[in-house]
Amino acid sequence: MKRLFGTDGVRGVAGEPPLDAVSVRRFGAALGEVLHGRLGRNPRVVLGRDTRESGPWLRDAVAAGLASRGATSVDAGILSTPGLAFCVPHGGFDAGVMISASHNAYQDNGLKVLGARGTKLSDAQEMEVERLILDEGIADPGPAAAAVVEDATLVDPYVAFLESVVPAGRLDGVRLVLDCAHGSATALAPLVFDQLGAEVACVGCAPDGRNINLGCGSLHLDALASHVRDGKFDLGLAFDGDADRCLAVDGEGRAVDGDHILYLTARRLHRQGRLRNDAVVATVMSNLWLEHRLAEDGIRLLRAQVGDKYVHERMMAEGAVLGGEQSGHIIFREVAEAGDGILTGILLLDAVLDEGKPLHALLRDVVPYPQVLLNVRVREKPDLRQHPVIGPAVGEAESALDGSGRVLLRYSGTEPLARVMVEGKDAEVVHRHAERLCEVIRRELGA
Repeated sequence: MKRLFGTDGVRGVAGEPPLDAVSVRRFGAALGEVLHGRLGRNPRVVLGRDTRESGPWLRDAVAAGLASRGATSVDAGILSTPGLAFCVPHGGFDAGVMISASHNAYQDNGLKVLGARGTKLSDAQEMEVERLILDEGIADPGPAAAAVVEDATLVDPYVAFLESVVPAGRLDGVRLVLDCAHGSATALAPLVFDQLGAEVACVGCAPDGRNINLGCGSLHLDALASHVRDGKFDLGLAFDGDADRCLAVDGEGRAVDGDHILYLTARRLHRQGRLRNDAVVATVMSNLWLEHRLAEDGIRLLRAQVGDKYVHERMMAEGAVLGGEQSGHIIFREVAEAGDGILTGILLLDAVLDEGKPLHALLRDVVPYPQVLLNVRVREKPDLRQHPVIGPAVGEAESALDGSGRVLLRYSGTEPLARVMVEGKDAEVVHRHAERLCEVIRRELGA
């Protein structure tokens, strides 16, 4: 099992292990050593960050570690994670490091490592970096003497790419509200959607280093929904702190999650004969309504474990061109290998325009199954389904649901938590089974 990397890189409170300056310099050194060993030469690495106040000093710490192993670092500045993923292969870099904690509050930060193709490192590669840090005890190289080289022009080809995804003027007449979460999308999304012809209003577009995701963005849709309803806009798009996710609200203020987006874009690709193998990849968290509705259109829903890197791996294995998470992290492999919130917003709008109906009308008859997700703090993490008490309790719940629902148990990748998800047609039954399973887990494994 991985010990430092979670489902989306290394994450924690900025200034505290593993994100204090010493630990981050050691991280950079370990990454530089792994890259040098694989390439047989000094690597070139591009760095990007979101708007958190801790970003600049973390950038310097990563660069110092990389420099100690002969790597050259170039700073692309404030940029989205998918923007950095675009920069890596198009700029001829060997890797990228995104400094962001995504949807977390400003006190947190994180390190996401991208390989030469702009995709996240495999588990094996991440464990190699972990081994050098945790087992070999790689030394702190200390601060670097030279400043990081900055190149703000690295973002330009990425913006041009986004603007080329649909024809010029495709969004003419669309009235749109963007919630940029005071994060990475702030300088990018309004520019792109305006260039494509939309009438754009913005919220969450005044970052100060501490307000990223604060009551705004993809985790906080209420304010966006009010803005859309009050201004009679067609819809709103909300990004997270590093803009690799996108959720929406329709013209009536209803939340539109990643399952809805997968549904609409999958149907469009399927009609056009572009949905390779008639398959969409989602995670184990996607609601059963999506699986059933796609099946009605002759589309298979394949599931991966939670995490966009695992969605991408399953897509590659299955030859799928569309996949994503309920959280709004969607991958359109026809145009990009990384999930991209701004790209998702563009292609969602493109699909809605193709339907010739407003978003709220397209989704009016979609009724998600009741789904309950509860957390239990645990002292250890054995295999839950093989546990002599918890396993049979799960079997009893699944038998009671009798094919009309499902039970999912998994552990958090970064916290001592067991996550219990129960889904089915009857909300009362779903709640009862979820609470019962939590009681059993708490009694057997509770911290």
